[in-house]
Amino acid sequence: MTIRFDGRVAIITGAGNGLGRQHALALAARGAVIIVNDLGGARDGSGGSMSAAQAVVAEIVAGGGKAMPNGASVTDQEGVEAMVAEALSAYGRVDILVNNAGILRDKSFAKMSLEDFRSVIDVHLMGAMIATKAVWEAMRAQNYGRIVMTSSSSGLYGNFGQSNYGAAKMAVVGLMQTLSLEGAKNNIHVNCLAPTATTRMTNDILPDAMQDHFKPEYVTPAVVFLSSEQAPTRCIMTAGAGTFAAAHVTLTPGVHLGHDAETPEKIAAAFAEITSRGNEKVPKSGAEQGGNELSKRGVGKPSTSGS
Repeated sequence: MTIRFDGRVAIITGAGNGLGRQHALALAARGAVIIVNDLGGARDGSGGSMSAAQAVVAEIVAGGGKAMPNGASVTDQEGVEAMVAEALSAYGRVDILVNNAGILRDKSFAKMSLEDFRSVIDVHLMGAMIATKAVWEAMRAQNYGRIVMTSSSSGLYGNFGQSNYGAAKMAVVGLMQTLSLEGAKNNIHVNCLAPTATTRMTNDILPDAMQDHFKPEYVTPAVVFLSSEQAPTRCIMTAGAGTFAAAHVTLTPGVHLGHDAETPEKIAAAFAEITSRGNEKVPKSGAEQGGNELSKRGVGKPSTSGS
């Protein structure tokens, strides 16, 4: 099996440099038409220029592919909607969206301003939402779509000095979880990528001795797969240094302790059993938590008929 994207149209945000550039080049090399979106700003989101997006388009065209540049900020709803409308007008469809755009404003929580927190949330979470909302109806109408959210180990597991970034990156996991359920009937698969890569976003975070091991091109095969017809849905794939794994939000079986005046003390006494991971599972939806709680109480699932 060879993964191809002939006839497919992909929008990749933040595609002027680093991971986004590699994603754009890889999908184009396999036949996709690429809308190369990049604000062209600095790492903290300031400024803007079309030059980065235009340079990637030139690379794609030089290699025999098709691409168009776009300089909209993902936080600009009208600009993003215009980008999608332009793609639909030019090519008739949008099949793939890779939400890759991001900024960094790292500081310890004690020193972080509300502006720095909001700015990172706006780009990573609201930017992903705005772009996804802009393509959603087109994907529903054509009964096909592949959406990749970019999460991070900082969101999944935490990282000192990145409370804003970590909060945003875990938030897109929650967005993915629900959109994968809502998109299923229209063949819209939604997944998350949690990459480890040396880019201008991370070149002062990763030690120099490690940077050659974490080139962006070592991550991109995951995006190729998650953008393909063969893609799963509701997967959190981690990728770095040529290694690929899956992260899961799991649920332990838990312990039914009832409700009385001593329940807090019972929780303390049973904490090791409550958190034991021996038989944990990955729920298919949030409702499974409630179902598990009822089963531990000795109650069956509530009926949804006749109401």
